[in-house]
Amino acid sequence: MEKIREKWSAVINPLLHPVRFGAVILIIGTICIALQVAAAYLMSPVCVSPSQQLLKTVTIRNGATLKEIGDTLSEKGLIKSSAFFVYYVRMTGKEKSLQAGVYRISNAWSVREIVDCLSRGKVVSYRITIPEGYTVAQIGDLLEREGIVERALFEEAAARGDFSFPFLDKSAQGARRVEGYLFPDTYEVRPGMRAEEIIGMMLERFSSVFTPELQERARALGLSPRDVVTLASIVEREAKLDEERPLIAAVFLNRLRQGMRLESCATVQYVLNKQKETLTYEDLRTPSPYNTYLHEGLPPGPIANPGLTSLKAVLYPAEVDYLYFVARGDGSHHFSTTYGEHQMAARRYQGN
Repeated sequence: MEKIREKWSAVINPLLHPVRFGAVILIIGTICIALQVAAAYLMSPVCVSPSQQLLKTVTIRNGATLKEIGDTLSEKGLIKSSAFFVYYVRMTGKEKSLQAGVYRISNAWSVREIVDCLSRGKVVSYRITIPEGYTVAQIGDLLEREGIVERALFEEAAARGDFSFPFLDKSAQGARRVEGYLFPDTYEVRPGMRAEEIIGMMLERFSSVFTPELQERARALGLSPRDVVTLASIVEREAKLDEERPLIAAVFLNRLRQGMRLESCATVQYVLNKQKETLTYEDLRTPSPYNTYLHEGLPPGPIANPGLTSLKAVLYPAEVDYLYFVARGDGSHHFSTTYGEHQMAARRYQGN
């Protein structure tokens, strides 16, 4: 013990010398002041000139990490350091308080003001993207996951909402009356927006996309708007590559003209209400008017909500004589004109 005391004394005593002790205190004090100055600088607004103050739109996606939020704010020129933003949020215990949504944030706000805005959820709107080919049920699931509206309320609004768009089939039952017309796109949804308003916004978008020019083209082909949307929904679910959509549309249109059943696997998936990697022969015999393996012509209505590329593929199909196609396994398809060619392709690519 005596030796330990001697060693510590050898270290501490020189520091306790009045001159050396003062130097140590001065260094520590200088470091503290420097840190305070740096923190004050990093906390301060990016812009202090009134003539250069701007409000910028910032989208915080659902599930974004603290670092991702900091990086987004930094890229927008709203904070001076993403790392300091992360540090500040953690030090103030607000890491779990930051809320997703679309915000309008000023470059004249301090870090504290920005964090207060994000933690209080002062949202301008939520930005939500509806993927092409989603069904009403899938859209409801997505909106519920994003915390925008419950799926049950969305489906109830789809089934019973008061929508006065002329392209809707009034004879369709339940939520299927809007299936196909909830146009896939990116939407900004206000906090507290009702499910019926969200659906109305999607229907309005479809109405603007399905232009008089496209409607005239449909009439020239002898197709009703519902025929176009129904076939486009099948193309949407069958195709993986945009360049193949006009080819797939041509196959189905050719089969319709020749009185052949469409035999689309996508329609069976819709009947089963689940995505299966491989359909069995029993699946193909599932009784439903939507099952195009059992019934000729188009199904009673759309099986999904198609995008503009699929709508145009139906209206401007490829000029080919193909009647069959089979998946190659890489997202593309092999197209055939005769059943014999199709059988050979099926054996080659699927072992059937």
